Amino acid sequence: MSVSRFLTRMAHATGAASLAATLFLTGGAALAATDVVTIGAPLPVTGALSPEGTKLRQGYDLWVERVNAQGGIQVGNKRLPVKLVFADYQSNTPRAVQLTERLITEDKVDFLFSPFGSGATKAASTVAERYQVPMIASSASSNEVFDQGYKNLFGIYTDNSTLSEPLAELVHDKIPNAKRVAILARNDLYPLSLAREFEKSAVKRGLQIVYSQRYQIGSLDHSAEVTEIKAARPDWIIVTGYINDLILVRKQMADQKLGAPAVTMINGPAYDEWIDAVGKPLANNVTTASWFHPVLAYQSTDVFGSTAAFVRAFQGKYHSLPDFTQASGAGVGVVLQQAIERAGTLDRETVREALRKGGFKTFFGTISFAPSGIANSYTPPVFQVQGGQVRVIYPANIRATEFRVGVQ
Repeated sequence: MSVSRFLTRMAHATGAASLAATLFLTGGAALAATDVVTIGAPLPVTGALSPEGTKLRQGYDLWVERVNAQGGIQVGNKRLPVKLVFADYQSNTPRAVQLTERLITEDKVDFLFSPFGSGATKAASTVAERYQVPMIASSASSNEVFDQGYKNLFGIYTDNSTLSEPLAELVHDKIPNAKRVAILARNDLYPLSLAREFEKSAVKRGLQIVYSQRYQIGSLDHSAEVTEIKAARPDWIIVTGYINDLILVRKQMADQKLGAPAVTMINGPAYDEWIDAVGKPLANNVTTASWFHPVLAYQSTDVFGSTAAFVRAFQGKYHSLPDFTQASGAGVGVVLQQAIERAGTLDRETVREALRKGGFKTFFGTISFAPSGIANSYTPPVFQVQGGQVRVIYPANIRATEFRVGVQ
């Protein structure tokens, strides 16, 4: 049974508002709460963000499986297995907030992984801060999430400008006649924040924003926006949102025969599902960026040992290459594990201080945090779909191919 089908069936079986707990234990014995490290994980198992929720769950599960196969997390002089308690918030941010509090107050979790995305993470982090529970964010990159002065929120993604800046520089260098930029953004915290960074990066290089609009969450038709973008005659089209949004936008661009010298969509084209859904001809030469790719070659001190070893482990379990969402699911796990092991205790304040010190050598990269809690210690890669494959075009030290101009 696929992970997606399992999660959906589990959610239906337990009810929309219930929690689903999964305990991975060596030997299968039931242990008292004091004998495990309990982590709460609110996930969008159902609803519009269910593809992303499924991917995060895969990363979590792989990390837990690897940790517990080695006897658990080393806490002082003993090893404790990991228990993950999952909660389906149905892609609904207010529900994510409610379930985060329930994980803390009723399930008595020791630590938290964040919901998916910047908007839900910002909302849920308020609960974590109120209860003084460290929360590791798997998929939040907006400065608006980390400007709250919270001391319990840590995110493994760098800020959105680390995606917009290299892409803007590539367009500026490779398409010297490019002057006109169109930006369409999902009306949600992360996509809007990302759109603002792209606008700043473009204007900084002398480009003109000729179109900038939002589309509503859950929108099932972007044809009007596509018509307006076409009328603006842009040289660079930028669309921000999530995978289902970006599949629809790209198809409707094709329906209206809208292309440009450069088209950037974040984050859909980083997924094989996006390429399969739109088809290789429509995917080709679309650019994107994210925080992880299997071609990275970090050596690490986590349970995987290197990026390559993580990729092999993921392929062995799921029979596909991991993308950045799946990798970030495992990434938050290895960061929290290393912090606990450095602390030698499950005391939240001590673990929080270990997180603040950073310097975690992981398969995802070396993770350290700015005072705000956002990662500031590595360079995310930029990709372009070429020949139906995601290829790295930046930075130079891992570049697989050159930037190609023109999207039909």
